[in-house]
Amino acid sequence: MTEVGQDTHRLAAQGTAGMLVPAAFEEAYYLGVNLPEQLARLFAPVHPQRIDEDLLDGLCEQAQTLVRGSSLSDDAVQVFYRALKNAGLDSGPLELRRPDEPQREAAQVRPPGTAALHALKRLWAQDWAFDAVLARLDDTGGIGVDARPTLLLRSGS
Repeated sequence: MTEVGQDTHRLAAQGTAGMLVPAAFEEAYYLGVNLPEQLARLFAPVHPQRIDEDLLDGLCEQAQTLVRGSSLSDDAVQVFYRALKNAGLDSGPLELRRPDEPQREAAQVRPPGTAALHALKRLWAQDWAFDAVLARLDDTGGIGVDARPTLLLRSGS
């Protein structure tokens, strides 16, 4: 997570209190708890050529619960907490969002770190919302999603 430090310095140079959680952190989370295989098994009954939207809706809810409910490794949690503290984001309200999404999509949270960590997982779980999965099925014929960076900013920045 050395990228987080570099990005924090870039944000600070612009007068913005924040940090970027790199896509590799999300990817390590997925791989560490075997989410790709679990999600593939969960969505196995979905046929992109003939999508049963009722089935898909229920599976998306299960996928979101799986992503939110899985645990990060203790080491990853400690790295995340340390990064929050080093970025000066360990108190006060925060916004979490993907850099490629509009500001209005931001999730808001007030630390300590546990609340920010849960908000991060809720944001990742949004990739498994019905509309997001349906769009991927329409666009690519699959459910897979690439890990992406996440911005954590002081609210109002």
